[in-house]
Amino acid sequence: MNGIACIVDDDEAIRDALSWLFKSRHVRSRTWPSAEAFLADWHADLRGCLVLDIRMGGMSGLELFDVLAERQSQLPVIFLSGHGDIPLAVAAVKKGAFDFVEKPFNDNELVDRVIQALEFDASRQIMRASQAGVTSRLAQLTPRERAVMGRILEGKYNKVIADELHIAMRTVEVHRARIFEKMGVKSAVELAQMLSGKI
Repeated sequence: MNGIACIVDDDEAIRDALSWLFKSRHVRSRTWPSAEAFLADWHADLRGCLVLDIRMGGMSGLELFDVLAERQSQLPVIFLSGHGDIPLAVAAVKKGAFDFVEKPFNDNELVDRVIQALEFDASRQIMRASQAGVTSRLAQLTPRERAVMGRILEGKYNKVIADELHIAMRTVEVHRARIFEKMGVKSAVELAQMLSGKI
């Protein structure tokens, strides 16, 4: 599980307590004293999750959440909210936050949610990497191979593909073999599974 728990809270005692808590459960973390300080360090490749106080001096946690959404941040966000802020936290979850935890929180429950958020972020990274791999494989296909592949995915026989493209059936067989090789698959079924949602 890579990635870090990014703690943003304007209360130094809470930052220190959370750092110690996460360390005790072998979760890497880093702290920021304000939303502005976190934004100054934020970059699109930052991995992990964000543990964010909903109310802070200066920019609030909710405002930071909105700015990150505009920047298309992929970080899962867990809000820390006081009892009076629960309606705000629920609204944030509806807008895409990972969860909220009410103060005073149960230490183990909070860390469990953070670990789940870190695992969610890591699995999403793996999925994005595999999608990028499919895209780069598709880019290696020639226009003719793409034309043949489209017809393979429609379930057409080699003879039908040959007739439609006005080429020899042997040529279709060669294209089919090259397509499977470039895409790293052994059958039309595997190819269809790999490309579901891609073409």
